[in-house]
Amino acid sequence: MIKVNLDLLLVQRKKTLTELSEEVGITLANLSVLKTGKARAIRFSTLEALCKALDCTPGDLLEVA
Repeated sequence: MIKVNLDLLLVQRKKTLTELSEEVGITLANLSVLKTGKARAIRFSTLEALCKALDCTPGDLLEVA
């Protein structure tokens, strides 16, 4: 199972989901699906945009649980 650490990174970066949504151009609904772990897939372009916005690596954002 893959765990998405979006909540943790948002707290550490002092950003809201709304701010992140506006910064990367991803809807709140899609970020919410990702944040809750209900996403079945993620595009590399989305992963790259999230990592740039959160100043992290894919390994910081995703982990095997």
